[in-house]
Amino acid sequence: MLKAVIAVAENGTFSKAASAVFVTHAAASLQINTLEELLNIELFDRTKRPPELTPIGRAFVERARAIVCDYEGIVDAVIGDDGLTGVLLLRAVPTTLVGLVPLAVSSLKVAFPNLHICIIPGLTNDLLRGIERGSLDAAIISQPTTPRKNQTLHHIATEPLQLRASPELDSDDPIYLLKNNPFIRFSRDAVVGKVIETWLQEQGLLVTNITELESLEAMSNMVLGNLGVSIAPRRCEQKMNPSPLERRLLLENGPVRQLGLLSPSNTAKTRVIDKVLNAMLDAVARGHFASPVNQMRTSDVI
Repeated sequence: MLKAVIAVAENGTFSKAASAVFVTHAAASLQINTLEELLNIELFDRTKRPPELTPIGRAFVERARAIVCDYEGIVDAVIGDDGLTGVLLLRAVPTTLVGLVPLAVSSLKVAFPNLHICIIPGLTNDLLRGIERGSLDAAIISQPTTPRKNQTLHHIATEPLQLRASPELDSDDPIYLLKNNPFIRFSRDAVVGKVIETWLQEQGLLVTNITELESLEAMSNMVLGNLGVSIAPRRCEQKMNPSPLERRLLLENGPVRQLGLLSPSNTAKTRVIDKVLNAMLDAVARGHFASPVNQMRTSDVI
């Protein structure tokens, strides 16, 4: 019943909430009605469409989240397993899914075979809301951002932002390349896109946009096709199949993107989140997969 109430608060409608907790619309409504009758309170204002939480309902949801969190962690606490089995819901900014996340999670899979990590991409602002609502166990986000009350943020890596240009371009001057080539922009819905936009404005650079993308791989392919130049983070790890792109540092003291692991402070999965953080830090320290792909000479990668 508590999960049903939380699901409506997070999803906005009874029908979406029912899908989120894997019951029918009628079952979700019945659970919430039963809870209201048992407690003799009104959690939702049903005169509005969609139904909205009442003031009592809003306060109730916050306590319900804490109770559900404690309930789900009770078995782990009793048997001393501390969450190293079961499912961990981890969301991450898309740029980390081609290197950092698989590198870290692959080591966790070996160390803790009974721990299943569900990985879902998302932009930082969406991830912040998910952590705030209690619908996520942890999230890898781009900074700068300030954790809210009851949230914990751990630093993972600092990634300088670099100009990416086709090997066919003959200049090594980032400012010249930005002024004289079409610009493939990182989405301004993403934190790193806003950092890039701020830097361009501070430099007084007027760029000619040809597209705005969320996918780092799509940007790389367009740059490789000599369709323009872009600005993107220099990843803290080397992906499995590095692209033959020239990468040029913007400025000696140019902008950077910070990566962090965000989680609720009152989570019952503290130990497993610590393991995830350690795996991320280890992945940054190692920098690449231990595979034949990475046995290439450095000179083989432009």
